[in-house]
Amino acid sequence: MKTSDFDYYLPPELIAQSPIEPRDASRLMVLDRTTGAIEHRTFHDLADYLTAGDVLICNESRVIPARLFGHKVPTGGKVELLLVTRRDKQVWEVLTKGRKVRVGTRIELDRDGGEGVVGEVIGQAGDGSRLMEFEVPIEPLLDELGIVPLPPYIHEPLEEPERYQTIYARVKGSVAAPTAGLHFTPRLMRELEATGVEFAFVTLHIGLDTFRPVRTESVEDHPMHSEYCQLGPGVAEQINRARAEGRRVIAVGTTAVRVLETAARRKSKIQSPESKSDLEPETWNLKPFSGRTDLFIYPGYRFRAIDALITNFHLPRSTLLMLVAAFAGKELIDRAYREAIQQGYRFYSFGDAMLIL
Repeated sequence: MKTSDFDYYLPPELIAQSPIEPRDASRLMVLDRTTGAIEHRTFHDLADYLTAGDVLICNESRVIPARLFGHKVPTGGKVELLLVTRRDKQVWEVLTKGRKVRVGTRIELDRDGGEGVVGEVIGQAGDGSRLMEFEVPIEPLLDELGIVPLPPYIHEPLEEPERYQTIYARVKGSVAAPTAGLHFTPRLMRELEATGVEFAFVTLHIGLDTFRPVRTESVEDHPMHSEYCQLGPGVAEQINRARAEGRRVIAVGTTAVRVLETAARRKSKIQSPESKSDLEPETWNLKPFSGRTDLFIYPGYRFRAIDALITNFHLPRSTLLMLVAAFAGKELIDRAYREAIQQGYRFYSFGDAMLIL
């Protein structure tokens, strides 16, 4: 499968530079995988497509203040850092912006009203990133040292940093937001729960690779990045119960998909005592887990854990677009994206949403 098959042209003016208010006023494109029908609604209309017993799986990861500023020691040259992935207690993979940031370079991070924290570049980590070891664990200090980073295609400052967090963001660890969840408001969640819709929360800490396009000519040759994720025992039980009762499991975002599908691939098979052959139906239970996943989902993948998906509109040649095409079918997604562009939908992190049924 060619990576170029997932390329498309997006007029720059359709890249949303700021969030819409209120959150659930964004547009919602609804795709029906069975009929191929496309509808145009608003996100607050989501309740019209959900029924009592549906379970929405949300990623509760919170974006950390991963953008840091500092200077070289002893020369004073300015350096900007972006934390990408924590490798150890005091070692991070980082991207750097500054001149001649080589192995051995020492950088003191700027800190208002206090002594800065010093880190040293100890190695290369691929794709232009570096390994940096800090003199102390840096996570507890990030609220003092850093700011929340925005994706590289957003060029306008964000007045309210919390608008780049979901309202249920709780577990710190991402360097980018799980953007499908940005459309939910407290009021909408209450309204959905009042109709019998359930919410469940998983964690996947999003790394910078989510913005990097696939560069290999063939999709299958792409080395998928890994990210930490967690599915707790209570959520696993909630999902297993829903599936056993024939209720729908709906992922809010591609990150929730990757958590659930990773869990499903680690499934435990429970076969009823009455089963006479392997051809009879089997029940698959998700097991709780925590760890890293490098699951790469592209067309041809057989989904095991989800029945529907809420997602945003994704970058060309991205693994996220490939995942969505795998779930909806590439022909339908191609048609939906063409229609979204014609209709002036807003794209990417602060853009509009899509519900795939």
